[in-house]
Amino acid sequence: MEMEKASCHPDYPPEEGRYIRGNDKSPVAVVIILNHDEDKIPPEIEMLVRTGAESGAALSGTLQTPNIGIEKLICNLVANPNIRYLILSGPESEGHHTGEALKALFPNGIDQEKYIIGTDALHPLLYNISLEFVERLRKQITLIDLQFKGSREMIRKAVWSCYQEKPVDFEGYKLYDPGPYEEPPLSGKITDRVSEAWKLPQGEHEKRAVDKMHTLIEVLRKRKRKSKKE
Repeated sequence: MEMEKASCHPDYPPEEGRYIRGNDKSPVAVVIILNHDEDKIPPEIEMLVRTGAESGAALSGTLQTPNIGIEKLICNLVANPNIRYLILSGPESEGHHTGEALKALFPNGIDQEKYIIGTDALHPLLYNISLEFVERLRKQITLIDLQFKGSREMIRKAVWSCYQEKPVDFEGYKLYDPGPYEEPPLSGKITDRVSEAWKLPQGEHEKRAVDKMHTLIEVLRKRKRKSKKE
């Protein structure tokens, strides 16, 4: 008997990016860490992305940054309750340490300032999404870590394993299709996006200082306008 699958959110996938949309009923997505500029993507990275899609992934694409990139990834994943696994593959993004950040997010989550806990990545700040989205990701999806060792054949086998009716052993994981997550999809379009949120004031002391500065600027502007009228 064929397993009943869930409907995706009407906006799925809500965020644009460097990915291929495959089978919406698939239990798995594939993400390949990108360590080059967008216009210089190596053929081997493109090949891994294509392999993910051709093997039956719901989404297969690249991830470059540990902030906006991960935010967009989360939004796309939680909009499809059928996705229960995320296969991570490819190299590391030097400087960003995006793979490390993603691997820390699943077990640790984020702190009150929305920084990913337990990573030395560069600015791992998920400013534009709510805690609800992060927690939904962590409950709905299991990360399969194939970073640094994900060949095309390994990705094919990983995707295949996620489709199985009964658990199969794969690289230390017990994989099978558990069916869609029991809660409705989340509408995850990022609004009022801040691309460099780590530059915003952090903590109450910095925020009060910034508010004081803005108040002073406004007072000076009013004085300037008043002097011009006189």
